[in-house]
Amino acid sequence: MSPFRTALALAVAFSLAAARTSAGPGVTRSAARSASPAGTRPSATSPSPTSGQSSAQASSQADAASYTLHLDAGRSAYARGDFDEADRMFRLAVQDAEKFGQKDIRLAESLGELAAVREKRGDYAQAEPAYRRALAVEQAALPADSPQIAVMLEKLASLYLLEHKDSKAAPLLVRSLAILEKSLGAEHPNLMLTTDKLAKIYQQQGRYADAEKLFARSLHIGEKAVGADSARLAPSLRKLAALYDEEGKYADAEALYKRIVAIEETGKQGDYPTLASDYPTLATTLNNLGMVCYKQEKYADAEQYYKRSLELLEKSLGPSHSDVASSLNNLAALYETQERYAEAEPLYKRSLAILEKVLGKDHPDVATDLNNLAALYFRQGSYDQAEPLYKRSLAIWEKARGPANPNLATALENYSLLLRRTGRDAEAEKMEARAKAIRSRGAAVGPAGKKRSP
Repeated sequence: MSPFRTALALAVAFSLAAARTSAGPGVTRSAARSASPAGTRPSATSPSPTSGQSSAQASSQADAASYTLHLDAGRSAYARGDFDEADRMFRLAVQDAEKFGQKDIRLAESLGELAAVREKRGDYAQAEPAYRRALAVEQAALPADSPQIAVMLEKLASLYLLEHKDSKAAPLLVRSLAILEKSLGAEHPNLMLTTDKLAKIYQQQGRYADAEKLFARSLHIGEKAVGADSARLAPSLRKLAALYDEEGKYADAEALYKRIVAIEETGKQGDYPTLASDYPTLATTLNNLGMVCYKQEKYADAEQYYKRSLELLEKSLGPSHSDVASSLNNLAALYETQERYAEAEPLYKRSLAILEKVLGKDHPDVATDLNNLAALYFRQGSYDQAEPLYKRSLAIWEKARGPANPNLATALENYSLLLRRTGRDAEAEKMEARAKAIRSRGAAVGPAGKKRSP
């Protein structure tokens, strides 16, 4: 779904925290290597016993060399996208590391690599026990406040988030954040990633005050690190603005979105690219700014921002892109709210034509646009024009998502309004009964389009 249809801010990682993300094997491994018994990386070839060297020492060195070979081979396979081979090599590295003891940091290292490649493949059920065991080894081998433990806690938490296990992820992030605060300081940029993840969980749980506090803290850290007008600060501003929007604090959201627009338009000391390929990012911000103005009934301002967003999208993506269709739909909805029906109709029609061409005539997004155009005709009393569009929207939803989809319930309710307005109460009751049955299953209202009152 386009960001313009949902008004969600882009989620872009803050660059200062990038070194702590799960970018694949080998990202945070220097600490693990230095923690090896010898303090240096073992040789990749098996040494021959010298006259003063015991066979046990030679065997230990051979095991260390085998471990390094398997680990490096796994990382090379991962880098070239051969995840099956990477998995095999990392499993061999784990077997090698088992020989060093259950408290050897190399065991945690290899388990972490194995977990990462399985996560990359989407094999979350197999990644989780590997991460959990890696964490257990680190907790046994390292001080309780080691930053390395914080990193592993966050990796396991991130996996839980992918599995939608927010209740398991949150306490791990709390622990990780506490360790990082102690080891790095309360305002270190590397706290931002953990803080943002925890804030997002709180936001999804409806704990808005807690989420707001954490997002604001992350923003403050970023401002101290790179300056208040740096383009690298825009992602943090977006997250807090989106939270304000969700809370209904539209004036606060508007202020932040305006700040983002200023940053994205000017940048600081050239740290923000100004190529045409970056216009969609600014267009998204303008769209979101337009939406919060719309919600405050600042229609003139909303129109200005929607038009600028549309212009940038057409310039950068072309006139027939799906994001252009979504932008057209938003501007049309604004005109409809103002009863500027003659201006809204061609925009809805153009949006529909684009989506039919790009996505196909039976795509759910097409059903949404059909519903919106039908609703426009309904509001004008053009029932003959609205009815076939409602029927087509219903057919698409039922075909695409099945007879129990909540989007279908919304479409049924919209169509029932038309049936009642045209004196077909018996048919309307059937539509309403179907919608009620779908709702009774506990499904939430989906994006089938706005439910319009007569």
